[in-house]
Amino acid sequence: MKRQKKSTRSDQKKEPSGKKPKIKTSLPALPAPEEKKSDERGENTRFPIVGIGASAGGLQAFERFFIHMPSNSGAAYIVIQHLDPTHSSIMADILKRFTDMTVVEVEDRMHVEPNHVYVIPSNKDMIIQNGMLKLTVPAEPHGLRMPIDLFLRSLAEDCRERAICIIFSGSGTDGTLGLKAINEVGGVSLVQDPSTAEYSNMPQSAIKTGIVDYILPIEKMPKQLLTYIRHFNSKKTKKPLQLSVISPSAIQKILFLLKTKTGNDFFPYKKNTIYRRIERRMYLHNIEDVTDYIRYLQEHSEEIQLLFKELLIVVTSFFRDPEAFEVLKKKILPKIFEGKPENYTIRIWVPGCATGEEVYSIAIVFREYMEELDRQYKIQLFGTDINEDAIHTARSGSYPSNIALDVNSKRLRKFFVTENNHYQIKKEIRENVVFAVHNTIKDPPFTRMDMISCRNLLIYFDSELQDKLIPLFQYSLK
Repeated sequence: MKRQKKSTRSDQKKEPSGKKPKIKTSLPALPAPEEKKSDERGENTRFPIVGIGASAGGLQAFERFFIHMPSNSGAAYIVIQHLDPTHSSIMADILKRFTDMTVVEVEDRMHVEPNHVYVIPSNKDMIIQNGMLKLTVPAEPHGLRMPIDLFLRSLAEDCRERAICIIFSGSGTDGTLGLKAINEVGGVSLVQDPSTAEYSNMPQSAIKTGIVDYILPIEKMPKQLLTYIRHFNSKKTKKPLQLSVISPSAIQKILFLLKTKTGNDFFPYKKNTIYRRIERRMYLHNIEDVTDYIRYLQEHSEEIQLLFKELLIVVTSFFRDPEAFEVLKKKILPKIFEGKPENYTIRIWVPGCATGEEVYSIAIVFREYMEELDRQYKIQLFGTDINEDAIHTARSGSYPSNIALDVNSKRLRKFFVTENNHYQIKKEIRENVVFAVHNTIKDPPFTRMDMISCRNLLIYFDSELQDKLIPLFQYSLK
């Protein structure tokens, strides 16, 4: 069959006619990976799963992508398009005209298979668990919804390094938080070059995170995607992670380069974490041998900076792990406030604060608790991190509108103002917070603290450094 070359615009109600245009491609065929059914422990099948999000202008982007994407890549493709909740979608029928893969509209509890395209239905939210797509009816079908973020976050949790996300044309910021989650677990992200997008807001919002792996026009995405999938499939045939694959001496050389160029010492970091992140950078550059990667680092200074950011894993969110904030409010704050005079200043330190969401979350909880007590204290929070870009974002106090997934509407109204698809922390909260570039390992600690929140930092350090930092934190507390 031939594919139709003319794209169907998203504002057309009429279903396109014609046959599929035939696309010549030099990309080699990839063997489909061996399928393994989910077992009772919830272990998923082992092929990559690609979540593709788009909003306005997305239909044309999907058409161009699937025209160029071979039908035997060995991956599954999940399409999350912003749809009118009051009308049935014909997206699946349209995409069938642009690919030889099986295209289906998702039904609840549908299992994902490779070389298939799954399209979200209208007026549904969707997640993936144990390789199964699950649908729910949105609580507010006409309100602020972030179906792309919702799905990509579940994809990150379910698939980890097998998760791949692609962000196409769209207005707003949906997809940005999901992309961050996928980066955190070692997955891969591709974003449409904003200059080629009909609506550039969504791609630009994703790019502002500074962690996007590839920024490409849509026509170049399939080749890059296939290169990564091929590496992933070849990796599956190897033994589980062994540090001997990348020799200790090679890791030493890379860490020395990082220390020389950035001034930061990653030698005390857990070697498995370092190994996985180095391996991921090698895959992204299609480099097989670590010696070649060391040479690449020496010849490309920008790659040293990218690896530096990769090792930092700058990912956080507002009220992350909500149950922890419940414990803070119900059990910790009463002890901190007990017996304190009215003129007392409560001091909190958040080392490894990344882009500041946790710092502001703590500030909000403290403010709420003081209102419940009907007493006012001075609050001083110090957020520190070695990543200057992250600290810059934290100081701005401006975050994409999709933080509504993590911050309830009451808090959004009370502690934020809206500005151009972003939420800005109100001055009354920001004036209690100081952000600074600071290296917890080598710089002098903050002192006279009432509380330290260090929730996602020590997990990246080896036991020797952990044993060094715990007494240091104890010294910092009053």
